[in-house]
Amino acid sequence: MNAATTAAAAPVATARRVGIALAASGAILFSAKAILAKLQYRYGVDSLQVLTLRMAFSLPLFALLGIRETRRARARQALPSRRDWGLIVILGVLGYYLSSLLDFWGLEYVPVSLERLILFLNPTIVLLIGLFAFKRKVATKEWIALAVSYAGVVLVMVENLRVQGDHVLFGSALVLGAAVSYALYLAMSGQLVKRLGSLQLVAYAMIVSTAAVMIHYLIARPPSALLGLPWQVYAWAAANAVFCTFLPVTFTMAAVARLGAGTAAQFSVIGPVSLVFLGAWVLGEPITAIQLIGTAVVLGGVVILSRPGANSVPITATPTAPK
Repeated sequence: MNAATTAAAAPVATARRVGIALAASGAILFSAKAILAKLQYRYGVDSLQVLTLRMAFSLPLFALLGIRETRRARARQALPSRRDWGLIVILGVLGYYLSSLLDFWGLEYVPVSLERLILFLNPTIVLLIGLFAFKRKVATKEWIALAVSYAGVVLVMVENLRVQGDHVLFGSALVLGAAVSYALYLAMSGQLVKRLGSLQLVAYAMIVSTAAVMIHYLIARPPSALLGLPWQVYAWAAANAVFCTFLPVTFTMAAVARLGAGTAAQFSVIGPVSLVFLGAWVLGEPITAIQLIGTAVVLGGVVILSRPGANSVPITATPTAPK
């Protein structure tokens, strides 16, 4: 290799290393929101309070992102149509309000490692949505991957039932509902992502979901219930909004720009693995050999489904936002 070729390859290698670091960091930060929610629960708050504070703290950041993306969209004449706005409202409510509400509620009952593992089933749920809603054909290899993935979740769930008790079933059902809600978001958002771009869609959908969360909170609770909480609750909420909500979005999009959507998406497997150990380290959650085996089984099945060309049903290639 001559000097010119080496010099030309150096920026590409650097961009790849940066992209890998961003993708891995984004996956870990996305997952760590469950850790921060668990830390907030220790101060007597519930899932609705945790979600409302998270959305309130992240709103200014996504509003600024929305302003920037609107200006860029106006310059390239890619602003949403009236029909697009209707779909954005549906996606915001479905993907980030309902999914997040069920997820945080479920975290009151299940360990963070199981929560992330269930959410990681998104590609398999999208595949099943395509099968039942759009009559897509599913290959034999995909059925095997589905069976392997769900067998791994059942294995981990049974082990958590043994270690922690029956409440794990209720919490797992809530988190599975969150996964289904977000999978519906993914299945419905594909064309809109192509027209508007992922960042513009994320910004608008997060603003809509914040409004939905605030309306829900005002109907269910007095605003004063968010005041006078321990300062640690607000600190963890701010950290959740910045480090586990907004930054992972920008990190993931930057990684996609450097690596491509397919390669960047592969790093999502780091999330469930990291939570097994983060949950034990930060929260003192137990780790057993069966949990580790079940986690490996689920990851294997999902990786098979996520490989390019492996799916009968299109799965949104570009990660769009946290749950």
